[in-house]
Parts: sequence; C-alpha cells; structure tokens
Amino acid sequence: MVRDRPVGELLREWRHRRGISQLDLAVQAEVSARHVSFVETGRTIPSSAMVLRLAEHLGVPLRERNRLLVAAGHAPIVRERLLDDPHLAPAREVLEQILRGHEPYPALVVDRRWNLLLANAAMDVFLEGVDASLLGPPINMMRLGLHPRGFAPRLRNLAQVRAYLLPRLARQVAQTGDAELSALYEELLSYGPAGDLGSPDPADIALPIRIRHRGAELCFINTVTTFGAAFDVTLEEIAVEAYFAADDDTARFFRAGADVAPAAHS
Repeated sequence: MVRDRPVGELLREWRHRRGISQLDLAVQAEVSARHVSFVETGRTIPSSAMVLRLAEHLGVPLRERNRLLVAAGHAPIVRERLLDDPHLAPAREVLEQILRGHEPYPALVVDRRWNLLLANAAMDVFLEGVDASLLGPPINMMRLGLHPRGFAPRLRNLAQVRAYLLPRLARQVAQTGDAELSALYEELLSYGPAGDLGSPDPADIALPIRIRHRGAELCFINTVTTFGAAFDVTLEEIAVEAYFAADDDTARFFRAGADVAPAAHS
C-alpha cells in the first residue's frame, strides 16, 4: 500500500487551492494561527475532530476528508458505497423516479468524473451515430459530447458548448486536484482548435444545446442538480443532468413521441 503524504501537507495544499491564509483559516475554525502552522509543518498531529473542522472550513469534499483522516492516523468516518449497494437502494429509487419524471425529455445521473450512472429512455438523443468505442463502460458524458466520433458532429453550436464545458471542467480540476479529471481536460482540449475558447455569455442562465437528431434540429437547455445534504461519498459526488425543451418545435417533437419531426432549421 502506498503511503500518503502527511496530513499537514495535504491540508496546506487545500488551503492554497482555496486561496486563504493560515490566519484566515484559523479565524474561521476558531483556533490559533500557530496551531494551524504546527499542523501544516507536522509539529502537531491533529485529532480527528480538528481534521474535520479544518476540512469543513476549507470546503474539502467528503472523499478527501477520509483521505485527510487516514493521513493523520485516524479511521475514515464518511461512508463510500457503490450506487447499486443495497444500503443506497432508497437513494437510487429517488434518482430513478427523478429520471422517469423528467420524460419525455432526456435526463441522466453522472459521477464526479462525468461517468454515466443512470439515464432515462430519452438518452438515445445523444447516442445516435456515436462510435461504439465510446459506449464501453464507463461512458463519459464529457468525452461523448466533445469527441469527434461522439455526438459533437451533430452539435450545431459546438464552439459554444466547448466554451461552456471546458472552463467548467478546468475549474473542477483546480478545485479538486483530481488527476483523472485533469487528464480528461487535456484530452478534451486536444479535440478542438487550439487557442482561446471564448467566454460564455454572462446573461445565459443555462447552456443551450442545439443538436441534429433524426433529420431535425432540437434545442435544449440543461441544468445540473447536486445533493448538498448528502453524508455519503457517492451521493455527494453524483449530479443529475436534466434537459428541457428550449423551443416549441422541440417540445412538440417529444410530446409526439418523436413520431413527427419538427421542421429542420437552416
């Protein structure tokens, strides 16, 4: 088993990531700046309560709080289970109910790395013409959307989607330090033209997605929902992406069960 870095080093890294000083952290956590300094330099090994207090004020994700506890010589206290674990059956049932309730429009559940966990029946909007190599588990929705053999060729506003998603992923990498997300970000960058991605319109409240499907153009806006009250690693990290019809033609397309296609836009 590979030994992790000392807890003080990990805490200092999170403090730098959040851009706050030792003094600011000490004030927020109601401890002395000297104590924070001693923890970070390894002169003091913090209790589990202190680790959790500092982690709380640093906004450290639950998964990483377990890592901090273990690095300090304590047992992890936050549960981590697969979504198909019997103990998470009630949560999974709620998620499935949300997905079914959103039909006939697409909705899906992803993990912290944008891997697909659950989806409703309307997911086929995004699967049309996708290369089979991208559909092996785990299906990564970021990759599926921006890969040249994914549904990127069917996006009528691909540049806008890239300008929205890639900076968002970059912020996620910066906030979490996740090496796999960092690798995914670099991969996705390589799929598009080099240079400035541009900036999303600050007046936009959601990402518009214009996609060709069955010879028609459908237009969605999407929202992402997370569960802030979760006390399980898996539940804290999942997100529900729901897609809503952004125009009347798209709404009619889905209300008709996709039997009658809306007029294609030029």
